[in-house]
Amino acid sequence: MKSVLLGLLLIPSLVFAYSQGVNPQQAKNIKIKQLSDNVYQHISYKEVKPWGLVAASGLVVVNGADAHLIDTPWTTDATKELLAWIDAKELTVKSATVTHFHDDASGDLPLLNELKIPTYATTLTNKLLKLDSKQVSTHEITNSEFTLIDGVMEVFYPGAGHTKDNVVVWLPKEKMLFGGCFVKSLGSKHLGYTGDAVIADWPSSVDKVLKRYPAIERVVPGHGKVGDASLLTHTKKLAVTAKTAK
Repeated sequence: MKSVLLGLLLIPSLVFAYSQGVNPQQAKNIKIKQLSDNVYQHISYKEVKPWGLVAASGLVVVNGADAHLIDTPWTTDATKELLAWIDAKELTVKSATVTHFHDDASGDLPLLNELKIPTYATTLTNKLLKLDSKQVSTHEITNSEFTLIDGVMEVFYPGAGHTKDNVVVWLPKEKMLFGGCFVKSLGSKHLGYTGDAVIADWPSSVDKVLKRYPAIERVVPGHGKVGDASLLTHTKKLAVTAKTAK
């Protein structure tokens, strides 16, 4: 991978990447935070009307000398910076898993596919990407439960919520759940964008996650601050309120 990245990714702004938690004004495109010994949160930014500059999160899961991405950054520049940061840590990107078809999760599948990084998405996510005339993943997840790395990383489809296709990713060693846009931060007062949501199913889908992973200690939402399992119960309350309002 290094030979590909050196020509493509070495740009002046990358000097930021070798430290953690850099101010987004310094980084321009991405911020990286270490959440545990082997898990890093990547945060990228995009102007979204009517909300303004919005931050979106994904993860880098380190397993030995390998790195596994969960969701792509929002922009190609941010993805290039993230890949260069991974390369500088002398890690090899072995996979990238996207949690739903929206751009804040899957927007840079084309770049990752071009770089021959194995990309993973569910059959439904790929169907929705095709309907939007977008590139699909090179590998398809066909079951509601999928173990990408035994004992390290599991993908689970709990049912519809933020979108029809949203999945969560469980990291058992860390007792950490990447909820993506399926989970709202505690600072969220509403469900945010619901143009593709299935609000009627969202509460029961949250229950399935809580039942499957009772040992959750940390939850990473797609937007907003990292928290604990209370993010899931908070999301359920927001969904129930929205469902009742309809």
